[in-house]
Amino acid sequence: MVEDKELVNENEETMGEVEDFEALLSEYEQGGFGLKRNDVVEGTIVQVNPDSVVVDVGYKSEGVIPLREFADENGEINVNVGDVYDVLFGGGESDSGMIMLSKEKADRQKVWNSLEEDAVVEGKIISRIKGGLSVDIGVTAFLPGSQVDLRPVRNLDKVIGETYQFKIIKLNKRRGNIVLSRRVLLESERESQRSDTLETLAEEQVVEGIVKNLTDYGAFIDLGGIDGLLHITDMSWGRVKHPSDILAVGDKINVKVLKFDREKERVSLGLKQIAPDPWLNVQDKYPVESKVTGKVVSLTDYGAFIELEEGVEGLIHVSEMSWTKRVKHPNKVLSIGDEVESVVLALDSDNRRISLGLKQVEPNPWDVIGEKFPIGTIIEGQVKNITDFGIFVGVDEGIDGLVHISDLSWTKRIKHPSEIYKKGDVVKAVVLNIDRENERFSLGLKQLNSDPWETVPVRYAPSTIVKGQVTSVTDFGVFLELEEGIEGLIHVSELSKEKVESPKDFAAVGQELEAAVLQVDTADRKIALSIKNIDVQKEKAEVNEFMGAQKNATSNLGALLQGAMDRSQDDE
Repeated sequence: MVEDKELVNENEETMGEVEDFEALLSEYEQGGFGLKRNDVVEGTIVQVNPDSVVVDVGYKSEGVIPLREFADENGEINVNVGDVYDVLFGGGESDSGMIMLSKEKADRQKVWNSLEEDAVVEGKIISRIKGGLSVDIGVTAFLPGSQVDLRPVRNLDKVIGETYQFKIIKLNKRRGNIVLSRRVLLESERESQRSDTLETLAEEQVVEGIVKNLTDYGAFIDLGGIDGLLHITDMSWGRVKHPSDILAVGDKINVKVLKFDREKERVSLGLKQIAPDPWLNVQDKYPVESKVTGKVVSLTDYGAFIELEEGVEGLIHVSEMSWTKRVKHPNKVLSIGDEVESVVLALDSDNRRISLGLKQVEPNPWDVIGEKFPIGTIIEGQVKNITDFGIFVGVDEGIDGLVHISDLSWTKRIKHPSEIYKKGDVVKAVVLNIDRENERFSLGLKQLNSDPWETVPVRYAPSTIVKGQVTSVTDFGVFLELEEGIEGLIHVSELSKEKVESPKDFAAVGQELEAAVLQVDTADRKIALSIKNIDVQKEKAEVNEFMGAQKNATSNLGALLQGAMDRSQDDE
């Protein structure tokens, strides 16, 4: 019995020690203020200081909270004496002996207590972190990058500052981890919309959609849970180089359902089909020969496309750009964006083609050039171009006349026009011919003066002795210049009465020779000369002179004899 009493007394002492320890622990946790650590209590503001507020929580000592904890989203602080807030006891006291309280921790504690997995919460995306985004839902939560939207978001920065609904897909209160998903909610919403859309969608229906994605060939439009393709050719009746020219991701647009395969859930959409086809009345709006105004929208090697209105374009072929100039490329005349006036040349509404003319806006200068410059008119112009076959001289604006190499000089042998003329030279010429049909204007320079060959037969009659300078020596003879531009040929057989093996042994260029004219051919513009003939003429002259002297001597002797006979008769 004694042992049992001793054991009981020992147990009672032990229990007393435990109770004393628990009392001490409780007092420690309460900080001596009657509160437990992390308790949330209601407090009333009793004093507002420059950097803190004093709060009465109904215990023997008041608490203190940093003033910054009362700042709102904009950083503004609006707290007054008498305001009541839930605050959290953090344990311990300040240097002044006040309870250390926190409004922010109390707010977070309330949020944590209200959170449950699979719950839907609203939050604001506040920053980008590794693997995703940080979201403020009252406490900080993590939003993985793959859970931001239905499709991967390449630039996560663009959603920072946005407020959305999220679903809590993972919650660990002990570790303070929360994982959110916006994609789960969007998928659920999309599936609900998809069912409704599939039930109501029909061909020829005009529906509202959101541009979801752009490609080179078109745009995908979200019709509400189901995507439709708007091909680039169905975006506008006019020219569209790329879908981004008229659409942007996120745009709300009305489109027409062109085709709908309910089984495969494929939808073809049209934007231009909402408006009437502008080609239905082009014949009334743009009759042939009418003048129209439009904007240059495209240039090719063969012409320029002109937009007359949205969806209606006409082509100005490069050959229809100028009456007088040979346009090598349309960009020499027009630029994209130019407003131009043109004339409708032809219209094919079935094939959606309109042929336009730029030059037809002005009169064809070739129609009046003949009246302005009749044949025989002397004009003055600038040498615009030099070719192997002649020179082109500016006659009128856009019209050049050709002086053929054969019409440069009556007498000079010209190998190339550049020997005499250069670009920019101002010359006078005579209008020789105008070919309106082939648009050719012929001029002549030599025609300004009379043809010297017209008087050559008179000035160089056969047997005339002439002098000239050797200009060329060939195997068949020697060319002699008689005057500027007029030459004669002394054939090898006419160089001497004796046989000449080679003319080069007989004469040299620059040497002056005397010759006799044998023949003049004005048609071929040739003069045949002969040195040998001079000797023949000299011999004939000497013979004639001798015969004349003999005749005179005989005549004188006869006269003397006759005189003597007459005197003899008189004497008798």
